[in-house]
Amino acid sequence: MSSTDMRAGAAKRGAGSRDADELANQIDAIRSDVQNLTSTVGRIAKGQVNRAQDKAMETAYEAEEAIRRNPLQAFALAVGLGFLFGVLTRR
Repeated sequence: MSSTDMRAGAAKRGAGSRDADELANQIDAIRSDVQNLTSTVGRIAKGQVNRAQDKAMETAYEAEEAIRRNPLQAFALAVGLGFLFGVLTRR
């Protein structure tokens, strides 16, 4: 094997090593980006869950207040819904 061939082979191995290092760096950067994205999505989801819980509690309170203001209407509505549910589940 000539020295020119040896230098060409070494250059190819050096280029391959650089490519492998660059690929490893890109993979590390992608991994870091995915971790940051996961963290961000987790924070956003937690905030949305808290907002949904607050809204559910507010709606339950408003329903309770509406029942207290109009007990006869609430009772009639409950009876009607119960009857409708019974008719639909009987079939």
